[in-house]
Amino acid sequence: MTRVLHINASPRGSKSQSAQLANAYLDTRRQREAALEIDTLSLWEENLPEFDGDKNAAKLSFFGVGEMDAARQSAWDQVVDVTQRFIAADEYVFNIPMWNGGVPYKLKHYIDVITQPGLLFGFEPERGYYGLLENKIAHVFYSSGVFAPGADKKYGEDYHSAYMNWWFGLVGVEKVVTTRHQPSILTATPADDLGRAIERAKAAA
Repeated sequence: MTRVLHINASPRGSKSQSAQLANAYLDTRRQREAALEIDTLSLWEENLPEFDGDKNAAKLSFFGVGEMDAARQSAWDQVVDVTQRFIAADEYVFNIPMWNGGVPYKLKHYIDVITQPGLLFGFEPERGYYGLLENKIAHVFYSSGVFAPGADKKYGEDYHSAYMNWWFGLVGVEKVVTTRHQPSILTATPADDLGRAIERAKAAA
């Protein structure tokens, strides 16, 4: 049985184009794999813990800064609970709209909570950072209103997929498959373009 964690980074519900792509992919997978287990994490509905002073202090203790006292341990346990849900998945499905050239802040919040030493990455002075995840795959569905790869810079920059690709590498997700619907506003036939993107999402399954 394959366990899929679907991380929805859009607040737009059924109107979300990135979510339409992800759902087309997942629906196709369901038709082909009866035993597929899908856990959906809607970041706009999830009550994520704040990465506050105690959690930061707990993190730094892994680098030899301070000690893990009771307050920090309690804070760290909250981080571990959220991160274990991520680690338990075999496959990740992200749908991510572009916000101001990058990812929505709810997704950044989630990434900041789970990207922790000893959980998703390790560090050695000579080796540097290295990922702790193994044999994971991510399917990422990107949308944006104006930016598209290769477009003139007046339409924006891509700190969107560039950031995610860096992060996947950091935590050890070596296989990343991307499907894009970009742009969704400036094209002459946006509905047709979305339809083609949905077909690409189905094909990715």
